[in-house]
Amino acid sequence: MSNLNWLDRSRAAVWHPCTQMKQHDCGVLPLVPVARGEGAWLYDYEGRRYLDGISSWWVNLFGHANPRINAALKDQLGRLEHVLLAGFTHAPVVELSERLAALTQQALGHCFYASDGSSAVEIALKMSFHYWRNNGQPEKNQFVCVAGSYHGETLGTLSVGDVALYKDAYAPLLRQATAVPSPDARAAQAGETATDVAARAAAALDSYLAEHHDSIAAFIVEPLVQGAGGMVMHDPHYLRLARESCDRYGVHFICDEIMVGFGRTGTLFAYEQAGIRPDFLCLSKGLTGGYLPLSVVMTTDEVYAAFYDDAVTRGFLHSHSYTGNPLACRAALATLAIFADDDVLKRNRRFGKRFCALLAPLAKRSAVRNMRRCGMIWAVDIETEDPDFRVRFYREALRHEVLLRPLGTTIYFMPPYILDDREAVLLAEGAVAALDAALS
Repeated sequence: MSNLNWLDRSRAAVWHPCTQMKQHDCGVLPLVPVARGEGAWLYDYEGRRYLDGISSWWVNLFGHANPRINAALKDQLGRLEHVLLAGFTHAPVVELSERLAALTQQALGHCFYASDGSSAVEIALKMSFHYWRNNGQPEKNQFVCVAGSYHGETLGTLSVGDVALYKDAYAPLLRQATAVPSPDARAAQAGETATDVAARAAAALDSYLAEHHDSIAAFIVEPLVQGAGGMVMHDPHYLRLARESCDRYGVHFICDEIMVGFGRTGTLFAYEQAGIRPDFLCLSKGLTGGYLPLSVVMTTDEVYAAFYDDAVTRGFLHSHSYTGNPLACRAALATLAIFADDDVLKRNRRFGKRFCALLAPLAKRSAVRNMRRCGMIWAVDIETEDPDFRVRFYREALRHEVLLRPLGTTIYFMPPYILDDREAVLLAEGAVAALDAALS
């Protein structure tokens, strides 16, 4: 069947996310029908291919149709596809929970599962509030976030986010959190370092908590990189100081590692680079290698103990039909096995050095500002007045066999962890060619 047939059927029946559908219908924003994936590549129905430079929205760590993850899922299909987790359990969810707890050195030893990142953040918010209520402090029911942060698009997660594009339309429905200044390293003034910016932003958080901690349940942050807000990067010192403030004033610390977890920032979890641990850790996206929807909230013995009681109302009353799905858990176990068996973090460090060199021509383009990197995330800001730059660049990148999807005027790279040298060259050169064409 041809591309055109699938395009027509999709436009008639599918409502695509994060898209003005009229742009698909009139051809401004090309809709790409994908027939199959293999490694870092996506193929349409007519044989054209696209290098997945953003890991299909930051989830596909080890390539499409990965043989090891495929094998684990085929094995699990013959055993158990799903069972409710209320009153039942199964080997994949037990083994995954044990493995994740071990990766935190048992600091976060309790796993609560859902299906996506927004759900994980919602769970963490509810757990934090319910913890304080169970401990006789129901007035601690407010939240603090970072300016420019993004934590999802449900009503609860929009309330603790600060990206106008996503939340303004729904503002009347939201219970607004307070946004404190971002530790964005780009805000460094003359003579300042990223650490100085981090300290200044942390001081603003500390000041706010000093005055309002009696009503604050938790502070939530995207550690090291604020993703949808424009790949905003900050120094780990901010996390250390924020952790100290939360401890000082009795406020929970939530790390939203939906995007940055599983090696994306250079360590398995981003918070490790600050030498701290959160009270709640939210994980999803790369958890299953991009195969199946799964998210988890990990928390401490102290939080878990606050819900452990004879009274049902003191239990955590939250559920999802597909909580702890066995297939998704097996995919996650296979993904973690690849990390362990292949020393992925070491490989990523080697790749990162090579790719930085390949991006040097991009950094030299006159419109490029603020070239930055954190682990396996690269980003640049483009100085342009063109309101259609994002779409123009996206189209040109596809013409050069590369899938890159800018955030406004920010171009970023979040490739899968499996690119070879030839693919890395194609990704970097394709980005430069697409930028030149988009700005011409």
